[in-house]
Amino acid sequence: MEKALVFECEGQELIGILHQPEQPQSIGVLLVVGGPQYRVGSHRQFVLLSRYLASQGIASMRFDYRGMGDSAGDKQVFDAICADIKSACDHFCLHTGLEKVVIWGLCDAASAAMIYAHKDDRIAGLVLLNPWLRSEQSRGKTMVKHYYLKRLMSKDFWMKFLKGKVSVGSSLKDAKGFVRDSMGEAAIDKGAYQERMRAGLHKFDAPVCLILSGQDLTAREFEEQAMQGKAWKLAERTGFELHRLLGADHTFSAAQFKQQVEQISAQFVSSLSRAG
Repeated sequence: MEKALVFECEGQELIGILHQPEQPQSIGVLLVVGGPQYRVGSHRQFVLLSRYLASQGIASMRFDYRGMGDSAGDKQVFDAICADIKSACDHFCLHTGLEKVVIWGLCDAASAAMIYAHKDDRIAGLVLLNPWLRSEQSRGKTMVKHYYLKRLMSKDFWMKFLKGKVSVGSSLKDAKGFVRDSMGEAAIDKGAYQERMRAGLHKFDAPVCLILSGQDLTAREFEEQAMQGKAWKLAERTGFELHRLLGADHTFSAAQFKQQVEQISAQFVSSLSRAG
């Protein structure tokens, strides 16, 4: 069954789509939408994911937070949608009878989920895809390591260079800027969203499934800071899963990667349902 829902968040009407199988598992999935997307998702990603989950007996709801898609109100920045997520979770549980929910988020929706999850006892786990964790320092490190060094090792780059098709001055100026950024101070203000993500995840005592694309600088930035940074300690978490899809782009647009994401997500939720 697919059903449209209208519910309120701080006086504004939000729109959601509920996907409910006949015999749902004990844990459902709330899809939080990130970036300039709405509840359908790029290349219908969220529709297809919800329908796949339903085929595996997992109820889900995808929704537009305030100011996005068909929902009313002013657009909210991703680190200020805790009220939207809570309201969506309230109504998802109300209409399904479920008491436990996994939040699924891509890019800055994953970041928002990390900020919110510890505040709600109903959240049984997180599926995080390419979380947004940008800072000038991380961007500098990522560009130097994963872009400029890769270019220097590329035959195509040197062919263009020998033919005079590379602007050496401009490239050197950009590279020097990223090197300077990468060597900057790592300190982040405690009110910054990056620190709120780290602190939120540290307080969240439930399993986390992290999915990273191999062809995505956002994923590389997150890996530089969170996977290699001592403050995050992600690998030390109980119930932590890491999946790297090496050929995937940021939104897993190719069918094979989209299907892998669906399968990983369903397996993670089902394992929590069996354990609970």
